[in-house]
Amino acid sequence: MQKTLDQYDGLAAGCRATFKVKTSDYGTAWRVLRPASLTDQIMIKAKRIRTLQQVGGARVEESQDDAFEAIVNYSIMALIQLDEPVDEMPEIELDPAHALARYDEKMTETRELMIRKNHDYGEAWRDMRVSSITDLILMKLLRIKQIEDNAGQTLVSEGLAANYQDIINYAFFALILREEEASTSSPTMKNK
Repeated sequence: MQKTLDQYDGLAAGCRATFKVKTSDYGTAWRVLRPASLTDQIMIKAKRIRTLQQVGGARVEESQDDAFEAIVNYSIMALIQLDEPVDEMPEIELDPAHALARYDEKMTETRELMIRKNHDYGEAWRDMRVSSITDLILMKLLRIKQIEDNAGQTLVSEGLAANYQDIINYAFFALILREEEASTSSPTMKNK
């Protein structure tokens, strides 16, 4: 489990750094997006990953790893939006320090969930294919869309936040597996 935590924390630090730099460049313009719009953005990234897994080479310069990292950050944004909805345009901007503090809070909660689930499931994700993890992300997104279409109401299911957290953790698992695959492949395979 310590290996997983070290890998997870390294990847989380990279996602956080990207969020911080983009907040510096763009502010918190993402605050204009309603949670359903963020869900759609995550869906676009996940569908792109699935397409790349099926057809191979990309025609734009965003790698699968970049897309998985974007899924993490968009999901954190969605979690923040669930807690701090925006009803009026003047309320959109968050102070960058506040946005980063909220980001850290959501990442910490999600990491703690991963630890609890990894305990119960025995790191079963390590035996999965990255393509299967991608499919699980897409399934979670379809669940989120259904919950959103039902105005957030569920009868017995987890709510929106739990599904976004699962997506974040799945994205990290995919990144860890991709990193491990890249480190074990031969130098000629890494260039393909």
